[in-house]
This record gives sequence, C-alpha cells and structure tokens, in this order.
Amino acid sequence: MLTASPSPSIAQEAAGTRTLLESVVPAMARVLRLAEGVAPTPATILMTGESGTGKEVLARFIHRCSDRAARPFVAINCGAIAETLAESELFGHERGAFSGAFERRVGLIEAADGGTLLLDEISEMPLALQTRLLRVLQERELTRVGGSRPVPVNIRVIATSNRDLRSAVRAGDFREDLYYRLNVFPLHVPPLQRRRGDIPALAQVLCNDLAVSFGHGAVEVTPEAIAVLLTWSWPGNVRELRNTIERALILSRGEAIVAEHIVLERDLMGLEPEVTDSAPDAPRSLREREQAVILEVLQACNGNRTQAATELGISVRTLRNRLRDYRDDGLEVPNPIRVRALDEVVSSAHVAGDSAAQRRS
Repeated sequence: MLTASPSPSIAQEAAGTRTLLESVVPAMARVLRLAEGVAPTPATILMTGESGTGKEVLARFIHRCSDRAARPFVAINCGAIAETLAESELFGHERGAFSGAFERRVGLIEAADGGTLLLDEISEMPLALQTRLLRVLQERELTRVGGSRPVPVNIRVIATSNRDLRSAVRAGDFREDLYYRLNVFPLHVPPLQRRRGDIPALAQVLCNDLAVSFGHGAVEVTPEAIAVLLTWSWPGNVRELRNTIERALILSRGEAIVAEHIVLERDLMGLEPEVTDSAPDAPRSLREREQAVILEVLQACNGNRTQAATELGISVRTLRNRLRDYRDDGLEVPNPIRVRALDEVVSSAHVAGDSAAQRRS
C-alpha cells in the first residue's frame, strides 16, 4: 500500500533553501548572513539584482526564517497584472463596485495578512497604484475598490527590482517617497557571473533538486561537466543554470551528467565558446574557489584593497590576510603599493583629525 510522504516542515524547507543560497563567494555569503539577520524583524526589504539571480528564492527563505512562516507568502508580479484589473487584484473590491462585481473579493495584499507580501519587479507598478501602495505601507491599512471603511493589514513587505530604482525616481517613473519607504533594509543579489566560484556546488544542488522531481536517484554532475559550465557567462543567471541542468538530466537519463550532456545557450545560438580564465582548469576545492574569486575581484578593482574588500563583503584586514597567505603559497598578487599608500594617507588624515580635536578640547 502506497502512502503519501509527509510534507517537509517549515524548518526543513528553510534549511533546503539555505543550501541553495549558500556561497563560497564572500559577497553572496554576506547577503545570506544579512538575510538571516533581518528575517526575524518586521523590517521592509528592497531586494535588487539582475533577473534570474534568485531574489524570490531569497525572499521565501526570509519568510521561512521569520515568525510569519506559518502564515501566507503571497508573491505578486507587478509587471504581469493587467493595468485595468490591477487595482481590484491588489486591493480587492466590494460587491457592486463596478459592472460584474457580484460579490466581495479579497485582494492579494489582504490575502497576505499575517504573512509576507512579495512585490516582484516593483518598478513595473503604475504610478497611480504606487500612491495607493504607499498608504498601505504607511498606515498598514487598505480600502477595497468601492469600499468606504479601511481594512487593517498586518504584512511584512519584500520588494524586488532588476532596475535601478534611483534612476527610475529621477526619470519620474517611480515615486521617491515610496522608494525610501521600501528601502529600509536593502539587499543586493550579485549576478552568477560574479559568483563563478559557486557554480560547481550550485549545479549539484540544482541537480539533486531536479533529480527528485524526475524520479531519479542521486545524479552526479561530473568535473568534466562543471568545466564546461565554467566556460559560459550566464546572462540568465541561476534560472538559466537550472534550465541547463534540467536539459542535462533529460539527456543523461538519470546517469551521471558528463560534458556532452551540457547544452549551453551559446550551443543553441551557434556562438563560439568564450575564453575564461577558469575554464581550462576549474578550481575544485572550497579554498581554491575562494582564492580564484578574491583574485578575480582584486584584479577587477585594479589592486585596490579597500574597493575589493567592499565588493567581496569582507574587511580590508581579512583581505590582506588572505593575500599574504596566497603570496606564501607562491601566487602572484596585484601590486598593493599605491593602494597601501592611499590607505596610509587616509589613516594619517584620521589620526591628524583626532589629534586636532583633542587639542581643541
């Protein structure tokens, strides 16, 4: 007799999602730490990043780690709702509010009461609706279309955008007051191209996830297949990687995924392979992957330690310790002399300012 498998607990779901989000790249690891820190609070979150980087996955993780985990998680794609129906969809309506409104309807915002409301691609919301949303965020209440009495709502709001909202504000496409109301706790999810060190582990996690839905057992993504994955720039980010792994699983028929099972977007478009530093000899160990990412970011910052540390989400001291270890291992590290001199000038200026302040006092 077949029995249904028990549903995973909220804690198990959160743990599984965390595994998907875990990163050897310091910048992404820092995002996860910040997400875990803000999750238990009621703070509104503005999440930015390219399309397909996993912003909704991160939003669901935050919800599952909060005290609202047992309540609804309602995701609204702000660009997918027809403008003529948006007001009723979001805020609900009373019976007789317009032609065809035969009964009261609860809107999506009200449906999230007690839980989390995800406003996906908030930049696509029309200005008229932005005004009404601002009131909901300020007063924590809404008025249904055709209604006269405000309805209280207890919601945690997470908004996402793949556009620069500050530019949208300057262009007059987004309300400035709404931007600041949303931007209480900003989180930026880096693109997969900036997280190349995560590709090996991420590919295996996605493979494990998809193999279950395909009815397969454990399926390995071989090092040869990983080497092919590291030759692509992933403009579609994690979403594109997931599609690629799904194609590979279909081609492998549940066996180990090898290089010939990896069909990249460039293969479908007839493009030539890209040349990347990481393609010929993909780093395998956790330490090697971290090392590759740190040196890549440092190179991109022209050796500027302070800028590189900021990009990586670590302290300058931690970065310098890592670089010292790399030199001890015989690796070439970009010359830090000019940057160190600049750091010393800044440090001297702070010391001089502190001394002057002490003399004045």
